[in-house]
Amino acid sequence: MSVMEDEQISLARQTPLDQIDVSRAELFEQDSWRPWFARLRNEAPVHYLADSVNGPFWSVTSHELIKAVDSNHQAFSSAQGVSILDQVSEEGGIDNFISMDPPEHDQQRRVVAPSTAPSNLANLEPLIRERVIDILENLPVGETFNWVDRVSIELTARMLATLFDFPYEDRRKLVRWSDVTTDVPQVTGKADTEESLAMRQAELQACAQAFYELWFERAAQPPKFDLISMLAHAEVTKNMHENPRLFLGNVLLLIVGGNDTTRNSISGGVIALNENPAEYQKLRDNPGLIPNMVAEIIRWQTPVIHMRRQALVDTRLGDKTIRAGDKVVMWYLSGNRDESVFDGADEFRIDRPNARAHVSFGFGIHRCMGNRLAEMQLRVLWEEIMQRFHKIELAGPVERLPNNFIRGIANVPVILHRK
Repeated sequence: MSVMEDEQISLARQTPLDQIDVSRAELFEQDSWRPWFARLRNEAPVHYLADSVNGPFWSVTSHELIKAVDSNHQAFSSAQGVSILDQVSEEGGIDNFISMDPPEHDQQRRVVAPSTAPSNLANLEPLIRERVIDILENLPVGETFNWVDRVSIELTARMLATLFDFPYEDRRKLVRWSDVTTDVPQVTGKADTEESLAMRQAELQACAQAFYELWFERAAQPPKFDLISMLAHAEVTKNMHENPRLFLGNVLLLIVGGNDTTRNSISGGVIALNENPAEYQKLRDNPGLIPNMVAEIIRWQTPVIHMRRQALVDTRLGDKTIRAGDKVVMWYLSGNRDESVFDGADEFRIDRPNARAHVSFGFGIHRCMGNRLAEMQLRVLWEEIMQRFHKIELAGPVERLPNNFIRGIANVPVILHRK
């Protein structure tokens, strides 16, 4: 155990319970969040913090109670946004269907859901495999490079371009717009400046402009099977472009949803196997474990750290009463380390029998629409990795992002060793 880990354990024990703030972005940048959530799970799985940079909020940290909140949209609404960041109400804010309750949520989600239906995934798998092979075959062997940039981001960008039928040569813009969307002070802990605000607005305006052009192009053509065409031709969403907040909000939702889970799980899997060499050997001995390992990577990494709801009525949760109007934050990262569900929950086990019990994709009506696509990309990637490389060796310190919403990874320096 490192000195920093010892210090965090001591701090987590000594801090008065009512002052514990698990939304501090530095906990995730330093990867020092474990003892803080462990204490809340043990002593206050429904925990109230009266004051923070994000105002007062309830933290829900146990697996069971997270599922209880996530599946009860009658009592816990998404309409005020899904991150701890309060919804922006002034001009320039955004709306999207994940920040809606039924029936609007269900109607809009139903339009784009076919893009990740099993039949379409079967058609996408050969293309994903082709692109994975192209990426892996062009990686340098025996020299250090950033796995995040060359593999995690590149594969995700290619897949996003396919789903949107976005200009392939501009695919990295999609990743950049995803990053800008979640790079806000309330989740990163960074100070906002006029310069950073102007940059963010300029990037989002560029995103909106690019997708308005695609929208009018697709609306004028016969329906196709990309996400923009689906939205432009569906009865319930065909006028979405007339509401700029809703238009940009739904575009960004689909970009972020398609980017962050896959991208950071690709990076997290390499870190996990390097930190657990016995599991890496287990994978070499039995590549048939890859599908289960994918679920364990997603549990262990938990790419989306939290989701937020707002209580619509006074509700009893655990041994606490949550009042109507209160902000409630479900910490998926904590739920996935709940020892009452996952034996040795902080351990990475590629053959964990209940790995799929994780809550990384959410639970209930808001469960991630693209979960099967994310799993398929990870499975295909690791199948092709194991065909080529004996080891992806971690070659330096991992750089994580300060962010309490997306468990982002900026740099994973590696060296490849061929079989």
